[in-house]
Amino acid sequence: MLPDVTGATPTYARALAAEAVGTAMLLAAVVGSGIMGERLASGNVAIALLANALATGAALMALIQTFGPVSGAHFNPAVTVADAVQGGLPWNRVGGYVLAQVSGAFVGVMAAHLMFSEPLLAASMHERSGAAQVFSECVATFGLLLVMSGVSRSHAAGVPFAVAAYIAAAYWFTASTSFANPAVTLARAFTNTFAGIRPADVPGFLCGQVTGALVATVLCRWLEPLRPQPAEENHVSHR
Repeated sequence: MLPDVTGATPTYARALAAEAVGTAMLLAAVVGSGIMGERLASGNVAIALLANALATGAALMALIQTFGPVSGAHFNPAVTVADAVQGGLPWNRVGGYVLAQVSGAFVGVMAAHLMFSEPLLAASMHERSGAAQVFSECVATFGLLLVMSGVSRSHAAGVPFAVAAYIAAAYWFTASTSFANPAVTLARAFTNTFAGIRPADVPGFLCGQVTGALVATVLCRWLEPLRPQPAEENHVSHR
């Protein structure tokens, strides 16, 4: 969904490396800030969540700016598939992107654990179950794709800021704290820290995310014809 602002076509290998490294850094920020926030908050969950949200939003903004020109800075299988549906990414690259994202997510979790002297990987015991949580993930993913699609067409340079702002806000207005990312969800099942999710709760989150992504993609495709074409805009502006 993010254009190659450099005007050059990056190689597929470089794009995969960007997706893997970017997703790893994102997970390091999510999990690491969760651990730091929980340790410093002295039991105040609101302060820990605020620290987690701000760090994640800031990291997202920086990472999208960094890797956008190389791979589009998806860091998210839902974004990758939606981009392919809308013609922005060839379908034969989707599998590689998703594999890079999932692999990078696990590396990021392990990096965060190493920084804070936690076990390299540990199944989470953080319960996130129930219909409200699943619906929250549907809403969170729907909103994320809607924001990315709309802003990328109207003001591509603003995508990093819009995505960061949306995710930071969604940490607070969704009951699930807005995972909105299948790769992130899978990896966070293996961190028994503030940011974790029980493996048993992962399928529900994935279902919510897939549903939200499908609805958002259909809506974006339906809304697109309503946008004036460049020729029409020029015609109207010269009347």
